[in-house]
Amino acid sequence: MSHNRLSRRSFLKSSAAAGLGAAAVGAGLARQDAPAARAAAAKPASKPDDMRIALIGAGEQGRVLMESCLRIPGLRIAAVCDIWSYSQQYARGYLRKYKQDPNVYEDFRELLAKEKGLTAAVVATPDWMHAEHANACLEAGLHVYCEKEMSNTLEKARTMVETARRTGRFLQIGHQRRSNPRYIHAIDKVIRERKVLGRVNLAYAQWNRSKADMLGWPKTYPIDPAKLQAYGYANMEEFRNWRWFKRFGGGPIVDLGSHQIDLFSWVFGTNPGSVMASGGVDYYKGREWYDNVMAIYEFQTPEGTFRAMYQVQTTTKNGGFYEVFMGDDGALQISEVAQRGNWAMREAHAPEWDSLVKDGLLLTEAAPIQKIDTKNVFVDVRVTAEAGRWPLPVDLAKPAHQPHLENFFDTVRGRAKLNCPAELAYESAVAVIKVNEAVRNRMPFRFTPAMFKA
Repeated sequence: MSHNRLSRRSFLKSSAAAGLGAAAVGAGLARQDAPAARAAAAKPASKPDDMRIALIGAGEQGRVLMESCLRIPGLRIAAVCDIWSYSQQYARGYLRKYKQDPNVYEDFRELLAKEKGLTAAVVATPDWMHAEHANACLEAGLHVYCEKEMSNTLEKARTMVETARRTGRFLQIGHQRRSNPRYIHAIDKVIRERKVLGRVNLAYAQWNRSKADMLGWPKTYPIDPAKLQAYGYANMEEFRNWRWFKRFGGGPIVDLGSHQIDLFSWVFGTNPGSVMASGGVDYYKGREWYDNVMAIYEFQTPEGTFRAMYQVQTTTKNGGFYEVFMGDDGALQISEVAQRGNWAMREAHAPEWDSLVKDGLLLTEAAPIQKIDTKNVFVDVRVTAEAGRWPLPVDLAKPAHQPHLENFFDTVRGRAKLNCPAELAYESAVAVIKVNEAVRNRMPFRFTPAMFKA
């Protein structure tokens, strides 16, 4: 749908469909009730002794984090900041439904100057503003949960690590798979600790999305051109679609790939030594960043050279998003959406896995979803028999971001350690952002260990 034809009703409907809720209230915004299940699960009211936090950035991703925060006991969103009145009113109206009435700000500096008694801030602004917002909050004495990618440049990302160190405040970056119990079980226990898959030397991941027009906005809620320019945007299209512009983001490989490429280093236990990549502005001729990218990483480990392949496509949703880790005894497919992957597959020659079921690492084998009929089809003698699926016994009944936020707030309360501190996230940023350089130069990019140290 073209943004010139996007009505207010369509905008609200698309937000609800994305799982953001639809309860924008005030100043002419239509009110819609959130689904009953979400309302029942969310925290209904705050207490005087709740931890007071600020939400900086109340757009689509900010609303996702806001909903997860509402489900975590002991939190009160006391302040919301966004430069768009639409997002301000949406967030305030939504929070009022749960007996929280935040103060609303346009300028984050005013928020930090006026709000007293804040403990932490959740930053969900566009990537290019992460460093400025996170650093200011850290300097003001707040702990910070910041969405990934850390920044659109490594220079700015490095300042975030330095500020967190100097201030002694916690800075968690939003690689939420690091706190997902299914991923922790699969990677730490199944792959690394028990070595169920044997020698894992290959990984594959993808995030495919179907073609889509640029995001639009309700025409009754534009931002004044002078204000947009003061905040660094040429127009509303740039503001709404910042991910596609080089000044503001890193394109799909950074926006989507960050989540999954981060897993490669987690599984292999080291950072990549090189990456080669191919991509381009193949489909969306009016956009700055590469719309389709394919990359191959090499990891030098004590056991040899391991490789990982990654692709992001924005013209087909075929296969969706998932990750696969392959070893000589088996493979494991996993995804944030369990239906796309939550199982291991055993090679015929591998040691028995029945004892792993007794130990709680896997569930009992299920039959292959598809069996190849070889009666009337020639099959090469080297083709391996179809493997059954051994489901993982761990699932996630919460929204994907909630465990990562819980880990952050538990750390602030002294009950845990960050699962993705700034130093770790910086290493991931280096591995991801340099893919664009490899695409641009049409030659492999070689990392050195010093590049990953902030």
